[in-house]
Amino acid sequence: MKKLLWLIFILLIGFIGLIYFSVSATDKEFETATIKEFKDIENIDFREHDSVLVAASSLYKTNPLKNIMQGENYREAWATLVKVPVLFLDTLYGGMEIVKEGGGTQTHSLRLKDKDGYLYSLRSVNKDPSTHVLEFARSLRLENIVVDAISASHPYGDILTAALSEKANVLHTHPKVVFVPKQKFLGKKYNEKYGNRLFLLEYETEGEKNWTEYENVNEILDTKHLQELKDEYPEKVSVDKNALVRARLFDLLIGDWDRHAKQWGWGIRVEDDTFKAIPVAGDRDNAFFNLEGVIPGIISNESIEPKVRPFEEEIDYMPGLVYPNDVYFLTDTPEQIFNSEAKKLQELMTDEAIADAFKAWPKEIYELDGKEIAEKIKSRRENLVEYAKEFHRIISEKELLSKPLKGSEDAKISPELIKCFECGS
Repeated sequence: MKKLLWLIFILLIGFIGLIYFSVSATDKEFETATIKEFKDIENIDFREHDSVLVAASSLYKTNPLKNIMQGENYREAWATLVKVPVLFLDTLYGGMEIVKEGGGTQTHSLRLKDKDGYLYSLRSVNKDPSTHVLEFARSLRLENIVVDAISASHPYGDILTAALSEKANVLHTHPKVVFVPKQKFLGKKYNEKYGNRLFLLEYETEGEKNWTEYENVNEILDTKHLQELKDEYPEKVSVDKNALVRARLFDLLIGDWDRHAKQWGWGIRVEDDTFKAIPVAGDRDNAFFNLEGVIPGIISNESIEPKVRPFEEEIDYMPGLVYPNDVYFLTDTPEQIFNSEAKKLQELMTDEAIADAFKAWPKEIYELDGKEIAEKIKSRRENLVEYAKEFHRIISEKELLSKPLKGSEDAKISPELIKCFECGS
């Protein structure tokens, strides 16, 4: 018995040692893109080049132990060279104006406005997780467990999501991958942070100009301002529930688990004297989230972190994918809407449509990840009606909200409107 206990103890110590060795001591917490052709990019005149061969990041290099402990994820995609256009902001769409700096804690972004008043976002492909690394982790040299987790996100997932959204008739922000060199337009204030990096250039999910294909859209609002419009005109403002249900079921298809209230814009369509809000999905960084390895498998356990769901052929834990904004906007929505939208998506997302959407990816990236992701989408599609029923059931069993949605903490709305979108109508 003692020998067995000693053996278990030795194995446990060995396992802990493997974990520590795998996640410890990273040289960098952040890295910009790697360009193949030029060694001294500071002295290159990029105006002489319309494109560059660039790898999103070499920060996630691996070894057999890391593959086991932290997963293969999308490491190869991050390190693969792809051809992307070079972007100069002073000439883009007739010349851009920098409105403000934005982004979350990991994504660096600039909000831009063109000469016609359309708003765009320049969002970094490379993420900066340094603010998420706790001091005790740094002191133990364990920051790599946070840094390396970025490799579970696909660097070109937004591009594929947009192409699939077209097939599904779901509004999206039309992202394009671009290389932004250092340039006079950025000036001292922005050049060091935003120069010589890969970005997604896409429409903003708010603004006064209508870039959607819908007619009579007079503006695009974020969730907070949609709530304030509802508070001002309670009987005249509604949400297109069919469009919202379809968008959320589409999220289930592509495994995008990060869909809180700040990830959405709303196209406000004027119909007679009423306003219909059509959802616009933004920030697709966590679509196709490929969470592999021993450590991520433990962390993503539904009892530890229920909202971080890996993209597998089947959805493993539906409650983790239901957000407060789902309850807020879809409470009392008939199950029939969920069922009918699921069936419409199944009809739209044919094998041929899915294959055609993958043409948005460079050949090099498709050869790495295309077939596996496509098979997972098809598998989820086959079960979509069942997923829709479960999604509806969970929403219907949730209590109404007792606190504001994320991003709406300072919204000027009535107490009833905090509970749900139709509570004050």
